[in-house]
Amino acid sequence: MDDSSTGSRTTDTTRRRMRSGGVALGGMGLLAAALVACGSSSEPDKRCADRATMEKLNTKECKSGGRGSYYYGGSVASNNRVSGGSFDKSAVTRGGIGGSHKSSSGG
Repeated sequence: MDDSSTGSRTTDTTRRRMRSGGVALGGMGLLAAALVACGSSSEPDKRCADRATMEKLNTKECKSGGRGSYYYGGSVASNNRVSGGSFDKSAVTRGGIGGSHKSSSGG
């Protein structure tokens, strides 16, 4: 048996393995990029709320001089009150997968 032919076979096998690994890693990168693109937005969630009572209101209360203001981020509790966000849009950021969510209470 010739050593050079054995070395050649080993190199071919290694190349094939590296190619398939590269394809798998490339595919995972594309999948991750697609998920991030679909799941992230530069706009935080917003809802209409009363600044004094923190009560969630109908969206029409935030339009054309209503008593509400947009509340960004946070959530609405079972008592219909908003919390965990801010009336200041710039104080709240929305992250994609594994992103951070900063919030501060507004008043």
